[in-house]
Amino acid sequence: MRLLLHHPAKGFQRDVAPRRISDLRRDPQTLIWLDVEAPTPEEWALLRREFGFHPLALEDAEHAHQRPKIEQYNDFYLLVVYAVSLDGEEGSLVTTREVTLFIGSNYLVTVHSDPVPVIQEVAARWQAKDTPIRPGISPLLYTLLDAAVDDYFPVVDELGDRIDDLEDRILAEADDGGLQAVFRMKRALLALRRILGPERDAVNVLMRRELPFVDAESILYFQDVYDHLVRLTDSVDTFRDILASTLDAHLSVVSNRLNQVMRTLTAISAVLMSMALIAGIYGMNFRFIPELSWRYGYYLSLGMMALIGLVLAYFFRRKGWW
Repeated sequence: MRLLLHHPAKGFQRDVAPRRISDLRRDPQTLIWLDVEAPTPEEWALLRREFGFHPLALEDAEHAHQRPKIEQYNDFYLLVVYAVSLDGEEGSLVTTREVTLFIGSNYLVTVHSDPVPVIQEVAARWQAKDTPIRPGISPLLYTLLDAAVDDYFPVVDELGDRIDDLEDRILAEADDGGLQAVFRMKRALLALRRILGPERDAVNVLMRRELPFVDAESILYFQDVYDHLVRLTDSVDTFRDILASTLDAHLSVVSNRLNQVMRTLTAISAVLMSMALIAGIYGMNFRFIPELSWRYGYYLSLGMMALIGLVLAYFFRRKGWW
């Protein structure tokens, strides 16, 4: 748990004892940012006691895999967003980290179960003297969202490059490994799409002027975040279409190769069937078949088999079936 403060007269402070939160909240000029990673039962109790969060809001924060959203309660807002990175576990290409934000008039509480590099970066920027963040809940919230969304771009760009390479591989080889890579990429894009769409809608809500913690100047910045999310959503949708076309191309290549194999097998079967026909005729159990008693009958039948087989093989070769 990390507690950061800002006061117009005192400037920035950090690592303040959490037991002072209820006292600090009484001062409207004091800006509070409380970051909680992997909360313990005692820390959940502290959030409930010091901030008076609604049990349903705490339940959403405690249970992972929530849909990105923004919800209004009596005196605060609940916002769920995600930070993403590449090379996830369990066969996924993308790792997602859920972050729940409690937004009040003079405080921001971030809750997450895993380390989130974006939060560490923004905390350092918030306290930096050379590049400080404008004091206020809106600028702090915008900076967090903007940093998280900016991290989406290298992930989406890298997935786009991998899709291009995968498309070339599929068309050149059409192996099972390429097909598995296509499905892994589809899962990664689907995970991103499920995040980007709801987050875009949540940021759209932040752009409304009736929200008490969003000032007029910050609306322009939230519009910038919204524009980035729209661009990312369009890119992911485009990549999904390309991937679907790549999968169709893969199936077409496999189907063409299967047809080629079937034509070859059909040609071979036709040659062998002609030979089997001649062998079957002379294998019938009739006593009087003229060629059976002829001295050269055996060689004649072999010659007929060879001649018909060669003629059919030449014909199929000219057709490109063999």
